[in-house]
Amino acid sequence: MNPPAGQVVDYLRLSVTDRCNYRCVYCMPPEGIPSIPHEDIFSYEDMGFFVGASAEMGITKVRVTGGEPLVRKGLADLISLIRAVPGIQGISLTTNGVLLPRFAEGLKAAGLDRVNISLDSLDPERYRFLTRGGSLEAALAGIEAALHHSLAPVKLNVVMMPDILSEIADFVALTRDRPLHVRFIEWMPVGGCGPRSAGESVTKAEVMKVLHGLNNRGSLAPEPVDPPLGWGPAHYFRFPGHQGTLGFIGSVSDHFCRECNRLRLTADGRLKNCLFSSAEVDVKGAVQARDRDAVLALIGESLEGKTFDKNVLPGRTNRGMSQVGG
Repeated sequence: MNPPAGQVVDYLRLSVTDRCNYRCVYCMPPEGIPSIPHEDIFSYEDMGFFVGASAEMGITKVRVTGGEPLVRKGLADLISLIRAVPGIQGISLTTNGVLLPRFAEGLKAAGLDRVNISLDSLDPERYRFLTRGGSLEAALAGIEAALHHSLAPVKLNVVMMPDILSEIADFVALTRDRPLHVRFIEWMPVGGCGPRSAGESVTKAEVMKVLHGLNNRGSLAPEPVDPPLGWGPAHYFRFPGHQGTLGFIGSVSDHFCRECNRLRLTADGRLKNCLFSSAEVDVKGAVQARDRDAVLALIGESLEGKTFDKNVLPGRTNRGMSQVGG
């Protein structure tokens, strides 16, 4: 899928729900958000049809997101539908992990390849605070389930919020003896859920300074991004002898617009070509009418409007992370 600027767009993020069993501080307010009515949410058959159309235009990788995708019943059925689409080479899932012990085996059998698990702290109390009531023990059990069922690579997403610097060594330790890939992600100002001041955000440079200070680990070296690791914009590093890696996504301080290879479909049938942007293309009617030509035309319209210049981003979205499948 090649938009006018010439970049390849081959990666679809597919949101299956805006609901979540957590209320993470960087994602939504304490009271949560009004849920999209059930009748306005795409069915799995709708989503499978859209994936089939997008595959005709070059999409080869699909990431299933939410909200928390595992709170929607029968997710393995969707994975099976996607796996049956010609041209789809990889299927991944972003989750907080707490329901993986229940569903990992079935998801793997249905065709899921890999998972990203949110893990913003290794301190139980801080984890509970950041998720507004979540259980670190449950999240760690989800990681074990992912490893056990070979949903690899297992990536751990760590949003870089205040106080994270004190936990860097603990996250590094996770990569030593097992193939866990920790990715530090800058806190993104999406839907009013970003940092309120510069002092509340942590940058890649600050984390790298701590990493280089871990002298007992050896010299941190860049890790080539090959297909097993790299679907997106992360830059990876590895300490000598460690099975896992450390990655960075500089969403704010180092915009990756020029390398962006993705589109997003929200649970209510709106196609977004940029996480930050308010621009959306409504594909719901065409999908539910099973009008493939119209869907292909709407995908083309979205691609025509996709910018690869960080300096010309359109108006910023008011929808939060859980609403746009961030």
